[in-house]
Amino acid sequence: MDQLTKSLNSDLIGNFNGLPDVLPVRRTLKKMKSFSIPVLFKSNLIGKIKEARRFGDKMKKNFEPSHFDFGPIEILISRHFGFCYGVENAVETAYRIVEENPDKRIFLLSEMIHNPAVNADLLDRGVEFIQDTLGNQLVAWDQLTSDDVVIVPAFGTTLEIQEILSNIGIDIYSYDTTCPFVEKVWNRANSIGQKNYSVIVHGKPSHEETKATFSHSKSVTPTLIIKDINQARQLADYIKLEKDSAEFYKEFEGQYSEGFDPSKDLVRIGVVNQTTMLATDTQEIVDFLKNSRVVFEHISYSDHFNYSQNDIDKIEKNSNKLIITTEKDFQKIQLLKRKNKWVYLEIKIEFLENESIFNSLIDKAINTS
Repeated sequence: MDQLTKSLNSDLIGNFNGLPDVLPVRRTLKKMKSFSIPVLFKSNLIGKIKEARRFGDKMKKNFEPSHFDFGPIEILISRHFGFCYGVENAVETAYRIVEENPDKRIFLLSEMIHNPAVNADLLDRGVEFIQDTLGNQLVAWDQLTSDDVVIVPAFGTTLEIQEILSNIGIDIYSYDTTCPFVEKVWNRANSIGQKNYSVIVHGKPSHEETKATFSHSKSVTPTLIIKDINQARQLADYIKLEKDSAEFYKEFEGQYSEGFDPSKDLVRIGVVNQTTMLATDTQEIVDFLKNSRVVFEHISYSDHFNYSQNDIDKIEKNSNKLIITTEKDFQKIQLLKRKNKWVYLEIKIEFLENESIFNSLIDKAINTS
């Protein structure tokens, strides 16, 4: 491995484990996009080590640390550390904006990233934070003007804040450093919502990124944030209709979108996550929720059945959970049901194509008759 070590840095001597044994000296590694960030926040040596690890473990399945053996001294470097792609992009963009706007007031919505050194350096350069990481206001919105520069951090921001800035006349898209992988999560949540699924966001409710993802998602579909596998287990009780909805609003206070109805909005769900959560934790939640199925008994009646009071009483007596029926039958039994645990499946008709042709045929038939 000495040759490989020398290919990483000609001044480094020692054995290096954790890189692919088959990687030859001087082999050109395919590099990701590089960013121009201050020297204070980067290391050429560490950059080469990370690049080599990326080349040898493209699927990122090897979590073993990189191991330097210098004889009397051994150094272990964790598999994943330092600035990720999105952070490097954000830092480069932020410093470029500061350099290009020397005569303007420059604000950050909140911390650029969760790195004290970067945030302190930006403050030293005259940048001000509008909010802290918990969302507490440090600079009032009415103190901003359309001439100010407002930088959106790597975490992204909410639609509500976007609207506030837009009303002030500030163009946030010119100074947006949102991580492209965060935006990918937003797009995924939107896609899930468009298919009439509710979205479950695995993340920290107070984290800026999760707040932003929640905001974008709830504009499209019912959305709920869960912190961890423990909250997933709590959620499963409502998916299986084993707990009353009133308890849901207490257990998940502040984590669900307006109008969220656990009796309806947990029937079809999709899961996205805060990008800094462990993928293995998110997968554990997904697998667990997949297995949280509703157990039900099917009671069959003939079409156009004429329900009697005795029929309804018998159904209610044998069911201690929700009773689901069709919208048509629900209307028929309104005066017969004694318990408020009946719900119906709303029927919607959607055309995949040729809706205009169908409508014209109906109009033609009506006008002809």
